[in-house]
Amino acid sequence: MPELRSGWAQGEGGLRLHYQAAGPDAGRLVLFLHGFPEFWYCWRRQLEHFGVDHLAVAPDLRGYNLSDRPADPRLYRMKTLIEDIRLLAASFTQDRFVLVAHDWGGAAAWSFALAHPELLSHLVVLNAPHPYAFWRELAHNAAQQQASDYFLLFRDAKAERVLSENGHARLAAMRFGGLGGQASTADAAQRAAYLAAWSQPGALTGSLNWYRATPLYPPASGDAGAAKLRLEAQDYVVRVPTLVIWGERDTALLPCLLDGMDALVPDLRVVRVPEASHWILDEAPELVNREIRRFIAA
Repeated sequence: MPELRSGWAQGEGGLRLHYQAAGPDAGRLVLFLHGFPEFWYCWRRQLEHFGVDHLAVAPDLRGYNLSDRPADPRLYRMKTLIEDIRLLAASFTQDRFVLVAHDWGGAAAWSFALAHPELLSHLVVLNAPHPYAFWRELAHNAAQQQASDYFLLFRDAKAERVLSENGHARLAAMRFGGLGGQASTADAAQRAAYLAAWSQPGALTGSLNWYRATPLYPPASGDAGAAKLRLEAQDYVVRVPTLVIWGERDTALLPCLLDGMDALVPDLRVVRVPEASHWILDEAPELVNREIRRFIAA
């Protein structure tokens, strides 16, 4: 089993990004991006697996855990997140690399692939919608609007108070059994690791700022949300070989988000996992590792 090592890299604007890495420095870079309310730790099984023969790196994204946590939501706009990824990858390699991402990390990864296809050899996305598909469903599909209704709480000024009450009880309930998940198998050490990450000063605000910065959110009273935008599918075609792994029991991101993906991603493979939820990394790590390795070896 490869040894994990901690380090720091520079993101956009000089922001410091903490990461954990495994594997040879000269190995092919596989960069893993987490979502909400995660941190690098959710990729620990992938670091162990791919660190045997790749340079596997999982950062704490801006706002999370040990990375810098600016309080201004404007510092979490997608252009800034894309630049964080570019600078982080460049600190390890000048070659094309593999980008693997889940949830909000997946949203940033889709946008990175649109902005910098020349930097990627492969893109792998787990339960994170393509930006055009997400806009389409948020603007026109009542079921996805309802499933994404939690965005409105997370964008609200009261979100920090609500999510931190009773020892972050609501976050823990969501992470360890919500969003269509199986009965939680998380042990005490895993729960303690997440609680420590959520308790870092400013980390809850930092992670919520990803929601506050995005224009893609469901309609609310007096606010049309994503429907205010007018996107064209041809502007969002991803020209990178792409694998999408999707836990179909995800109740926050519905299977309709996969509709029409062939037109948005010409070189696409989709693996649907009927028994898995949004938390597919916990529920099916061996399947995830197998499918990624098969894909990036092609």
